[in-house]
Amino acid sequence: MKENQRFDLIATAASGLEALTGKELRNLGIDCQIENGRARFQGTIETIATTNLWLRTADRIKIVVGEFDAYSFDELFEKVKALPWEEYLPLDAAFPVAGKSIKSKLYSTPDCQAITKKAIVERMRTYYHRPQNVPLIETGAMYKLEVILRKDHVMILLDTTGPSLFKRGYRLEKGGAPLKENMAAALVMLTNWRKDKPFVDPVCGSGTLCIEAALIGHHLAPGFNRDFACEDWEWVPKETFEQVRNEAEEVADYDAELDITGFDINGQMIDIAQANTDELGLGDSITFKQQALKDFSTEKEDGVIVANPPYGERLGEEDNVHQLYEQMGHVFKPLTTWSKYILTSDLAFEDYYGQKATKKRKLYNGALRTDLFQYWGKHK
Repeated sequence: MKENQRFDLIATAASGLEALTGKELRNLGIDCQIENGRARFQGTIETIATTNLWLRTADRIKIVVGEFDAYSFDELFEKVKALPWEEYLPLDAAFPVAGKSIKSKLYSTPDCQAITKKAIVERMRTYYHRPQNVPLIETGAMYKLEVILRKDHVMILLDTTGPSLFKRGYRLEKGGAPLKENMAAALVMLTNWRKDKPFVDPVCGSGTLCIEAALIGHHLAPGFNRDFACEDWEWVPKETFEQVRNEAEEVADYDAELDITGFDINGQMIDIAQANTDELGLGDSITFKQQALKDFSTEKEDGVIVANPPYGERLGEEDNVHQLYEQMGHVFKPLTTWSKYILTSDLAFEDYYGQKATKKRKLYNGALRTDLFQYWGKHK
């Protein structure tokens, strides 16, 4: 591989977040096309490093090794075998093949995976002059592959990221049912919050929404504290990631003064949130305090409240959750200049809150359909 070689790339994202991922890519100066569950773009190894380091809302960055139609297993085998695998995989590469098949003639996913693997092995054996009866050793770096069939169209993808991008590396403990970091970042980005405004999460749990807001406020790359799978690949220069990390360090705004507060009724969760924040060295930017939602009040103006309260999905929790929604409506009502954004799967939320949302946005929190109920503040 050459350092300036261009790749076809995709950033995968949760359903409903693709447009945000696309906006992030364009903000990085990368042209892209939005598709269901992903954004497509092109770039070099440096682009792969930059997107892994900077995308807040994506799950993974993958290389499109090949793309074609296949209507038989023979055709799948030959077209996979025709791809230049020796350019990607060294002889000792570990390359597991995951897969899925949707509305395709080749509907058996295990068979598609096995045939893809077999075709790659055949190509590697020929290129590296290995005998047929000796298996490839696969003791080297990890190259996770995926074969995806959708309506007989095949994509062969190589994952550059490793563990999902939501694993930022700062979460020492989770507690409860935590919001994934990339979902939390998306929620902050969907608000009208700017770093000069107060930000409050009144049911903060382990602090993820507050921490993601602080990362945005300080212009810190979300992937700064972790490594990526492709850094172990022999054709990815170490200095490329080093350069991208150095550039990220240079643009970080550590001096930004942020007014971010998280409250939770559970003191243990506040301790966890504080530990996660301290791990990033952001203790001066976020204040965590044990406090029940019903006791929240503020004299500040033009702030933003973002909350991911319990949804009442578990049996017997509904009444407590509805009471919490009523408290929110009562406590937030005087805050007319504040904008409020509340994520829940309870479609009756507005009835308990006592006010129709200015706008609703459908999002998926994992597999769960949720709505972001938005109440926009009035400017004086």
